[in-house]
Amino acid sequence: MVMTGIKDLGLTRQREVVLQVIRDSHGHMTANDVFTEAKALLPTISFATVYNSLRYLKDAGHIAEIQFGSGASRFDKMTHRHDHALCTMCGKLVDIEMDHPDDLVKRAAAISNFKPETLEFTLRGQCQDCLNNDTSADA
Repeated sequence: MVMTGIKDLGLTRQREVVLQVIRDSHGHMTANDVFTEAKALLPTISFATVYNSLRYLKDAGHIAEIQFGSGASRFDKMTHRHDHALCTMCGKLVDIEMDHPDDLVKRAAAISNFKPETLEFTLRGQCQDCLNNDTSADA
């Protein structure tokens, strides 16, 4: 995936910093996570500016927002369609790149009586770290 240089996008300094934080992350950050990292790079930035920048960057297609029910949104540098695995113990969120069989999409559309636009798969369970910690507690 080729990413455009941040300076080439014509963004304000605050939006550049927020985008840099997202692009430099190795995970899926909440707005609070982004604020903490952005504040270290630009001490004058406010939470409201970070929040508004995240909305702008999402609407402009520079980042993606992932929502799971009533929990905090997470922000992703990967904007193309992909799936996720979510740890139900620690909240770790991992990208999954896989194709969905056409018959799965057709069946889901038939069952729901929806015209499909996109299908997002979320595997919920325990990550390896949590499984290892749980196993060691039983010993």
